[in-house]
Amino acid sequence: MSKFFYDDRQHLVNDAIEGLIISAPRANLVKLDIDPAIRVVVRQDWDKSRVAIISGGGSGHEPAHAGFVGKGMLTAAVCGDLFASPSVDAVLNAIVAVTGEHGCLLIVKNYTGDRLNFGLAAEKAKAMGLNVEMVIVADDVALPDNHQPRGIAGTVLVHKIAGFAAEAGKCLAEIRDLAQQTCDQLWSLGVAMQSCHLPGHEEKRVIETNGCELGLGIHGEPGGSVITTQNSKVVIATMVEQLQKYAGTGRFAVMINNLGGVSALEMAVLTRELAHSNLHDQIDYLIGPAPLVTSLDMKGFSLSLLKLNDFFEQAIKAPVETLGWQNPVAFAPLPTLTQTAVAKNINYSYSENTQIATVLKTITSTLINLENQLNALDAKVGDGDTGTTFAHGAQDIALLLEKQQLPLNDVPQLLLLIGDRLATVMGGSSGVLMSIFFTAAGQHMLKGESLVDAFWFGLEQMKLYGGADVGDRTLIDALQPALQAWQKDGFEQAADAAQYGAEKTAAMSKAGAGRSSYVNQDNLKGVIDPGALVIAEVFQSLSKLA
Repeated sequence: MSKFFYDDRQHLVNDAIEGLIISAPRANLVKLDIDPAIRVVVRQDWDKSRVAIISGGGSGHEPAHAGFVGKGMLTAAVCGDLFASPSVDAVLNAIVAVTGEHGCLLIVKNYTGDRLNFGLAAEKAKAMGLNVEMVIVADDVALPDNHQPRGIAGTVLVHKIAGFAAEAGKCLAEIRDLAQQTCDQLWSLGVAMQSCHLPGHEEKRVIETNGCELGLGIHGEPGGSVITTQNSKVVIATMVEQLQKYAGTGRFAVMINNLGGVSALEMAVLTRELAHSNLHDQIDYLIGPAPLVTSLDMKGFSLSLLKLNDFFEQAIKAPVETLGWQNPVAFAPLPTLTQTAVAKNINYSYSENTQIATVLKTITSTLINLENQLNALDAKVGDGDTGTTFAHGAQDIALLLEKQQLPLNDVPQLLLLIGDRLATVMGGSSGVLMSIFFTAAGQHMLKGESLVDAFWFGLEQMKLYGGADVGDRTLIDALQPALQAWQKDGFEQAADAAQYGAEKTAAMSKAGAGRSSYVNQDNLKGVIDPGALVIAEVFQSLSKLA
């Protein structure tokens, strides 16, 4: 089944171009109205007073190429079908539409279809008396033995520098030479762990599950090699090493391009890795991370290195009026602001208590061992992280216990400390709720209340702030009956009550709180709430100590 939003495959590219143009914030783009098969996006403010800059290629790489049409970059973009070069007629019509007496430069990626169609169109335009030049971008370093390197994301930097030169009023020969110099000082390399999907098709090609391909093409072509890891640090280091073989030393602008399917979080991590890589001393500017030349939804990214000179630096920093360009950011180490931590009113010192230590070891080991089971359960009714969340809290307390940093013989202070730590290390609503529970219980014990009464007070505070109650399909469905049984009949009965309460959640068709409240009722049937299972398993493990 296709994983792609569209109405009519035949009109998909035209529909996308229309959406792009009507959403342009400066209202500065138009589509040439010639023939539905000719898809050319042009600057609305173009007056032919300077050299025109034209690029294009297959669609599916958005914002390339139409997203770079505008003052300071492209004059026009010629859009082909998905991953297919535009026709000779389309390119020729674009040339004729925007070329004046100053001529035009075609910027073409090094693919056979693009070279042939743009090249023939250029020759036809010359025969019509127009002054046309062409540069071919071949920035991909993935295949060192290939005498025709592909043109990939670095093409955007050629657009930027040529567009700047045209805006500055330089002549066609000067712009062509500057564009070629840019190509000669430009190196790119991509990597992906999943290929892309096409409308009406499944994934084009399966990539090794536990690794990623280095040098994957922007149309999903196989890479030059496989990296048997998805570790961000290793992947960046591998890419930087290969790029440096070609780029050598110097000052660089580095473009970090999302190929379409990488989350913003991951792109930020990859940028961080780049900032700490062997290249960091040579980076003057970062461009991105951002989707600049994508491959539909490909789970991958690319790095492009442009060796800077004074003109290139001026060119990439110049303002533009386009949808897709990302302004360069001067590279600098992580800025920090020294701030004194908020004072915490938990004064304690380490103390020993063998019985309490055993209880803590039992609870923490139970939660850590439950991680995968709880995550699998939560994946059915939530976001799949309950096990990891509780395991993080348990691991932190277990480490403090191991380092002898807990007031084991001072239970009120111990509860307060646990509450404080869980708010810090667990995260999410579960961490806050458990922090409220233990903090409130510790405060209540300081007033001389028993442990079970203190826990009951913690439960009431949890319900007050969390908004859930018995019957809402949360951990309260196991915790409240367990505490009630403990108060009434002793701790021995608490484990059975917790287990019974947890099992009842499997019959609840609707959740009143938490992530499960957003889940379809059919997904909840027969599934025990993960939080309730946590409570039941902890009480069961503690009952075995008696």
